[in-house]
Amino acid sequence: MEIKLTTSEIQAILQGCQYTLRLINSSQDYRNIESSEYFSTLNDVVLNDAFNILGEVLDAIDDVNNPTLQRYRVGLARNRSCVFD
Repeated sequence: MEIKLTTSEIQAILQGCQYTLRLINSSQDYRNIESSEYFSTLNDVVLNDAFNILGEVLDAIDDVNNPTLQRYRVGLARNRSCVFD
């Protein structure tokens, strides 16, 4: 069975996931868990990394829907990578 979602629905779901991750990350209980010496992930990732990755996916979806915006972001990224003396 294939689930059919519009781009807007996909974006809304991903934004909801971001909101949920932010909510969990703001919990003192979760912060205690993450700061435990026993907390470990295979790639040393934390919940905030997942939030940021979802943000990148949302940006990429925006880029597909608006190529002009994508060119602007690429220009910004290039400017950030420049080293100024």
